[in-house]
Amino acid sequence: MAIMFMILFLFALMIIGVPVAAALALASLAFVVVDGLPPMIVLANMVNGINSFPLIAVPFFILAGNLMNSAGITTRIFAFARAAVGWMHGGLGHVNVGASVIFAGMSGAAVADAGGLGNIEIKAMRDAGYDTDFAVGVTAASSTIGPIIPPSLPLVIYGVIADASIGQLFMAGIVPGLMMALALMAMVAWYSRRRNYPRDLNFQFGRLGRTFVDAFLPLMTPMIIIGGIMFGIFTPTEAAIAAVAWCIFLGVGVYRTLDWRRILKVSFDTVETTAAIMLIVAASTIFAWILTANQTAQHFSQLMVTLTDNKVLLLLIITLIVLVIGLFMETIAAITILTPVLLPVAVGLGIDPVHFGIIMILNLMIGLLTPPVGMVLYVLSRVAQVPFERCVTATAPFLIPLITVLLLLTFVPEFSMWLPTLVYR
Repeated sequence: MAIMFMILFLFALMIIGVPVAAALALASLAFVVVDGLPPMIVLANMVNGINSFPLIAVPFFILAGNLMNSAGITTRIFAFARAAVGWMHGGLGHVNVGASVIFAGMSGAAVADAGGLGNIEIKAMRDAGYDTDFAVGVTAASSTIGPIIPPSLPLVIYGVIADASIGQLFMAGIVPGLMMALALMAMVAWYSRRRNYPRDLNFQFGRLGRTFVDAFLPLMTPMIIIGGIMFGIFTPTEAAIAAVAWCIFLGVGVYRTLDWRRILKVSFDTVETTAAIMLIVAASTIFAWILTANQTAQHFSQLMVTLTDNKVLLLLIITLIVLVIGLFMETIAAITILTPVLLPVAVGLGIDPVHFGIIMILNLMIGLLTPPVGMVLYVLSRVAQVPFERCVTATAPFLIPLITVLLLLTFVPEFSMWLPTLVYR
């Protein structure tokens, strides 16, 4: 009964606009007081929740993405993607997706992709005569690739909560991320044929070579991160630090687009973003601890089994639960709350924790494209200067390829498990 009170109190606080971290902490504190436990247990668990070495990767990956944006490196990435796939029908739509795949290997955050590349992509598509709705829809959908292809901030958080290998999670995200890109490009091709969108550029090896040389050093960033982890040169946390060092080297030493004043500003922005994330993680930790201590996961598993013992149906129910939660809750909070409850159910069905992590993160990325939370939509509403409601309707058709990929990944685990099995097992 006390657990139900805590959950209802949490949702009540969120409905009236209390920040997620504060709502989680207050709901947990209310349970502790009602249950007669010492209130200090809340603070102790919150501190322990962020006392984790893998979590050090979070601020460094955020800083790397911010440095890339501030150094103007996104422009070079966009130019290379344009030369590579701009010759196709609806060329700039394909460029949009391709640039997001490249940038995904550097930032690991959908909002960073939407804010950094989105401004360049939407302006270029508008100037070329594309509908604003199409430009916004493609940009929003392609930004969700960022947290699937490594490095990925949500996968780091999930790995810490689930006690799963972050290296394996990173490897597991590569193929699904590419599948998302191919599915979105298929959607772009269908739209382009239907609306007769033009080719952006004729394919020229010379242009491709020039833009590749111009973008070569930024393109090395994902190679440093992924290659270093795959070959055991460094851990994911150390890879994040290496990525920051590389970005500073590019911005200060090579392109000279970063000075110390700009680095300081980017660092302050990173501290602000990291503080918000860590507050959510800390508050979610005590909430998850209460759920675990009261065997909520076990009770939920028993309830699920009483509904049906069909594995396919149970997977669909879990997917639906995560999708619905993703509509209303911020990604990091959803991960830290849902993982302790749903992971035991998934493991009981014989699902690998790494595979389940990819399913959960993709579910929650779709939530970034749907109201009422829809953080990517809010960012693009500002970037494109269009109403939020218009962003929602523009993005809706692009949910079809993303949900198709989600179902494929859910029921064909080999798509996500092939690479980590090859590298680690």
